[in-house]
Amino acid sequence: MTTFSRLFVVLLLATTLPMTGSAQIAAPSPPALNAKGYLLIDFNSGRVLASKNADERLEPASITKLMTAYAVFRTINSGQISLDDEVRVSEKAWRTPGSRMFIEVGTRVSVEKLLPGMIVQSGNDASVALAEHVAGSEDSFAEVMNQLADELGMTRTNYLNSTGLPAENHYTSANDIAMLAGALIREYPDYYKWYSQKEFSYNGITQANRNGLLWRDETVDGMKTGYTENAGYCLVSSAERNGMRLIAVVLGTKSTAARANESQALLNYGFRFFETHRLWDQGDIVADARVWKGEQESTDLIVNKPVYITIPRGSLDQVETSVSIPGKLIAPLQTNEAVGEVRAVVGADTVARHSVYSSATVGEGSLLQTTWDELLLWFE
Repeated sequence: MTTFSRLFVVLLLATTLPMTGSAQIAAPSPPALNAKGYLLIDFNSGRVLASKNADERLEPASITKLMTAYAVFRTINSGQISLDDEVRVSEKAWRTPGSRMFIEVGTRVSVEKLLPGMIVQSGNDASVALAEHVAGSEDSFAEVMNQLADELGMTRTNYLNSTGLPAENHYTSANDIAMLAGALIREYPDYYKWYSQKEFSYNGITQANRNGLLWRDETVDGMKTGYTENAGYCLVSSAERNGMRLIAVVLGTKSTAARANESQALLNYGFRFFETHRLWDQGDIVADARVWKGEQESTDLIVNKPVYITIPRGSLDQVETSVSIPGKLIAPLQTNEAVGEVRAVVGADTVARHSVYSSATVGEGSLLQTTWDELLLWFE
């Protein structure tokens, strides 16, 4: 349990951790990038550190393949397909234009080989082959992609294919891409390894990963490039330094060098001027509170998942935390019902906000207890 883990609530307001140290260290403005849209977020806290047109609908190009991979990973984990499945390459997959891993029509290729062919080499042929294997056709697979996008809350995304080849009404946003990238890293760490693979060989042909940051920055371990004439040069990158992971999305730059340089600038800015800390683990007690008309007079309040904060470097001693409860807690209480909120602030900046829950079910008290508490409440 961290030093921030326990607070004590009296009626509606919680006590607050004292603020010590010097004034908050302000981070400078983020770098201005020559891109149509971009976003830099902390993976654990979700805090946005830099953005431009983050909710604007833009063409994703091969960034689309992040969702193609996510859908395939989901299907593997559900047991519907396996890495060992042999996929027959259709003529459509073989003929798909653009980047490819050079699979041949009529041959059978395992899912385990098609995935790095799509992720490392950005193979459109591999993407279509995987889509057809999962859903029967690429059109049906696009429906699966959109269902998963809805599930993740990607409200500014619509997929029409598995590759990212230009299509009217095929779009996404930097914010939605970051949401997807975070889900992929969080839910499928065993498969995420492919995104750091620098090259892949198939059919006697070796191709390099197009993510130039993999060679430039050893802390970068993914994720995906994209390019079409309309979309421009795009890059989603993720890096981890000293336990802090950032995700950068850069869309619509002018060249491969520009997308790498702009992405590196964002990552360096985030790591240089911010730090991320875990305030509470799942199940940590953050307060205790009075329970009225219950079989017990108080309950511990807990968070139901780890809570992180991303703050300017050097400002940890300025973090203040408080718990608020909108009204009195009256039994019965269930463990899955939020009863209040814990907040962490640095100065006027709210850096974390999360619901709190009763650590245990609290049933109604005896007739004597409920009557007595009713009387006390009346006087209040």
